[in-house]
Amino acid sequence: MKVVAGNSNRPLAEAISQHLSMPLTRASISRFADMEAWVEIHENVRGEDVFVIQSTSFPANDNLMELLICIDALRRASAHRITAVIPYFGYGRQDRKPGPRTPISAKLVANLITTAGANRVLTLDLHAGQIQGFFDIPTDNLFSAPVFTRDIASRYDGKDLVFVSPDIGGVYRARALAKRLDADLAIIDKRRERAGVSEVVNIIGEVKGRNCLIVDDIVDSAGTLCNAADALKKAGAKSVVAYVTHGVLSGQALPRIRASALETLVLTDSIAPKPGTDETDCVRRISIAPLLAEAMMRVNTETSVSSLFD
Repeated sequence: MKVVAGNSNRPLAEAISQHLSMPLTRASISRFADMEAWVEIHENVRGEDVFVIQSTSFPANDNLMELLICIDALRRASAHRITAVIPYFGYGRQDRKPGPRTPISAKLVANLITTAGANRVLTLDLHAGQIQGFFDIPTDNLFSAPVFTRDIASRYDGKDLVFVSPDIGGVYRARALAKRLDADLAIIDKRRERAGVSEVVNIIGEVKGRNCLIVDDIVDSAGTLCNAADALKKAGAKSVVAYVTHGVLSGQALPRIRASALETLVLTDSIAPKPGTDETDCVRRISIAPLLAEAMMRVNTETSVSSLFD
């Protein structure tokens, strides 16, 4: 078994390596003067089960190309099996045609990863479950729910909790956590006029005087999240905290979060933090390295991955 790390999230790769008690495979991933990616593996990987850790987060195109070139280099070096470990799957929000003459970019990226030579994909909290079907190779979609459940149970045990989905599409995520912790569920009914702009229309469920935990997979511009938090506060919520798997945090997301009714935003480390995101007391990170390391070990030993979530 070998573990190769791209440049998108070295701290996570190093944490996974530590949990596996296995050093990262020596490799050079650099750029030519015109910013073309260059990859060279400095260890023998012939016949090995190799895992490439790379989130396709900002800059998404550069990180995606790094992943594809790493896979190609390993395939040409005769690796026995190559597993693309993608903690954050970029382009996952483009999983269908919302209108005429628009792409399904998630399918295109799946084709690129498969064509590059990946034999398997290991990812976390895909934006839409059907993206697994875009791949013609085995794909394991892990869930952050066990990690969030442990954190919530240790901090909010005995408190009157209600889990909130910020939109209709994310109800299954909030329901999964609510079921694990025997708590109630509420839903934000919103209208999205255009991409990145949303308006809260109604709150389905009882939130007055209760501690609300918003659950989502991605926070990008944070408009939806902050609108939901403000609406919950206006409806009488005692406190509002958000648990989100992937912290994209583009543009003015952090100032928007600081100015909102949101007390704390809890993120995983699936995406490396941008400068400044850890300098505020409203953002807290919990690690998914143990979860990914255990899943990788189970893939290597051909044992059940789904039993991680029983």
